[in-house]
Amino acid sequence: MASLSGADAGAGMAEKREETLLEAELLVVGRLVAPQGLRGEVRVLPLSDFPERFTRAGRRWLRRPGGQAREVELRGGRVLPGKDLFVVRLEGIDSREAAEAAVGEELLVLASDRPRLAKGEFHLMDLVGLEVRLLENGERIGQVTDLLHAGNDLLEVELTAERGGRRLLVPFVTAIVPRVELAEGWVGLTPPPGLLEL
Repeated sequence: MASLSGADAGAGMAEKREETLLEAELLVVGRLVAPQGLRGEVRVLPLSDFPERFTRAGRRWLRRPGGQAREVELRGGRVLPGKDLFVVRLEGIDSREAAEAAVGEELLVLASDRPRLAKGEFHLMDLVGLEVRLLENGERIGQVTDLLHAGNDLLEVELTAERGGRRLLVPFVTAIVPRVELAEGWVGLTPPPGLLEL
């Protein structure tokens, strides 16, 4: 029966640590949702406001939710006219069958590979974890737990125990979320009547 030598076991552990470190450094920017045509192109639902994530060739990663990320080369991509989708060509996905098999996977980039922002701009994923306050009185009502893309961006907010502890979807529009204070760690809401009771 084969057994790992100390050196092999150490290398295996180092490799596992490296994989875990890499996973922590990756950022989900899209989800593969359908094949496009017969040559392996795939439709991607963007979870990023930066089109170059889907159009500029270079290193990306694919991952099944809950699975291990694997590196892949983005060969190119384009916007699908009339839809909020991109069509991409990925290394190793060269047939409709391969594209169908990839549906459901997440498209990732290195978190450090973020486009530069102008003053006052921010990455939407930076909102996750921020405290949510009512602007009218400063009351802390919850925390941003996720960001969902469904035509419009929605903030998933987990309300405080005092407010029932449930999760609420808040449209991320200026009229409802007029203040984002990243440095101070909070967003301010001016909810329309009934929003917090949904």
